[in-house]
Amino acid sequence: MELSVLAVPDCPNMELLVQRLEQVLPEDADPAEVRVITNEVEAARYGMHGSPTLLIDGIDPFAAPDITVSVSCRIYRDADGRTGGVPSVEQLADALKHAHQGE
Repeated sequence: MELSVLAVPDCPNMELLVQRLEQVLPEDADPAEVRVITNEVEAARYGMHGSPTLLIDGIDPFAAPDITVSVSCRIYRDADGRTGGVPSVEQLADALKHAHQGE
């Protein structure tokens, strides 16, 4: 499984996303690649839908079907509808589990 975190320069939520990912990844898993995105062309090339974006094997598991690429901050909603700058640990674990089942 290939994990990438896409973020704008100095994204205040990028580190928290990486930390939460580390909580749910197996010890022997490769860490996520962090890629800094600086413009709309790069956002389109890599599939960034706001910062930070997690890609699992090139797919954003949190993207709504109509979401566009964006070099902006991203807001996530948890199971209770609260907003935050990154998915919850539970949401990340669920996304990884579903991606793994698809292998």
